[in-house]
Amino acid sequence: MKAPPRVLTVDIGGTNVKILATRQTQRRQFPPGEDLTPCKMVAGVKKLAAGWKYDVVSTGYPGQVMADRAVTKPRTLARGRVGFNFAKALRRHMKAINDAAMQALGSYKRGTMLFLRLGTGLGSALMVRGHIVPMELGPVSHQNRAIQDYLEARGLTPKGPPS
Repeated sequence: MKAPPRVLTVDIGGTNVKILATRQTQRRQFPPGEDLTPCKMVAGVKKLAAGWKYDVVSTGYPGQVMADRAVTKPRTLARGRVGFNFAKALRRHMKAINDAAMQALGSYKRGTMLFLRLGTGLGSALMVRGHIVPMELGPVSHQNRAIQDYLEARGLTPKGPPS
């Protein structure tokens, strides 16, 4: 019987890029920054994962994903991610999913669940009887601003959301 693949999980966040691989106990991370291009991010992931064995990569991306590729650019990350082929750059088979959808999947038990994640941005997903529906609630407008402007980390600072 063939052993299951060893997975490198990459969570691309607005505050940190976090990685963890199968059979590892300590996650590793580095700050993304607005100048972290996809090529620099791949180099950072490879550097942090040096010495770890993994066969495939699973990525949580803070934006919309279709066919394992980013289709929107999060405002907290550098340009160049839309359409970028991370699988080719990492030289591994890769699956990508919206980061909030990935977290919802990890938290889901059964039934219907609306998942909201408040952090650098507003992440959302809906779980219905084992099916995941990634959602983009952050850009929804309220008083001429996006909801995420009020709920994300920078909206909760004493200065409040941007004007």
